[in-house]
Amino acid sequence: QVQLVESGGGLVHPGGSLRLGCTVSGLDSYGVAWFRQAPGKEREAIACIGKGDGSPYYADSVKGRFSIPGDEPLNAVHLQMSSLKPAATAVYSCATDRTPFPCPVIISDPSRSAGMDYWGTGTQVTVSS
Repeated sequence: QVQLVESGGGLVHPGGSLRLGCTVSGLDSYGVAWFRQAPGKEREAIACIGKGDGSPYYADSVKGRFSIPGDEPLNAVHLQMSSLKPAATAVYSCATDRTPFPCPVIISDPSRSAGMDYWGTGTQVTVSS
């Protein structure tokens, strides 16, 4: 049984940092994509790392502030978030596919990312003073 479990969410002050984790079990992971969904908004793909080139990709909305640490196994991927703003308040979730997937497309194409095979249940991140 394939499972994705997110961890590390919580309450953080504006300008603060938080480190999320995504653990994949039950399959040989081809990578992880991170998403967030704020209240009343559509889900947004924000970061992705895959087995293809091993390079992380980011949405413009988080580039320079969020990062996926290098040299991590693809079944245990973290998302380091810094300089957090209240607008970052959302449920953060991770997803993966049973086959290799193209991170640049996952980041840019909502219809493609919505079709990912396996999803975690998400972890709440609240940025508030």
